[in-house]
Amino acid sequence: MSTQPQYWVVVAARDHALSGIAQGIVQANHGKAAPLRRMQPGDRVVLYAPKLTYGRSEPCQLFVGLGTVADEEVFQAHVAADFQPFRRKVLYQAVQEAPIQPLLEDLSFIQNKTHWGYSFRVGCFGIPANDFERIRQALLA
Repeated sequence: MSTQPQYWVVVAARDHALSGIAQGIVQANHGKAAPLRRMQPGDRVVLYAPKLTYGRSEPCQLFVGLGTVADEEVFQAHVAADFQPFRRKVLYQAVQEAPIQPLLEDLSFIQNKTHWGYSFRVGCFGIPANDFERIRQALLA
């Protein structure tokens, strides 16, 4: 385990992100274990919702969650016979949802400011501490 926390963005539809927050969990990349195994206790997570509802196209484009990875365990949940996703426990803070548009120019992980949505095509990825801090400030405003 590293001594300094790492910072992660997890991309999920708003309805799924809010469900995870209510359950105190994070699930990434349609329930794959690999992204979650890279996280360590104490790592920080922000949830970004490009869409309002999973499987639909209505845009959301909000950061909706902020939390800290709670423990070492990646566990598998039984949701349905054909869907048993991997999850991590996360301690979430109360936040105000924050639109991404006012932050675009400040976020270094978004290299192409014109086609910024491309940065979120991977469902779980690390970001620099200064980008996390900027998003955190917006969520706690």
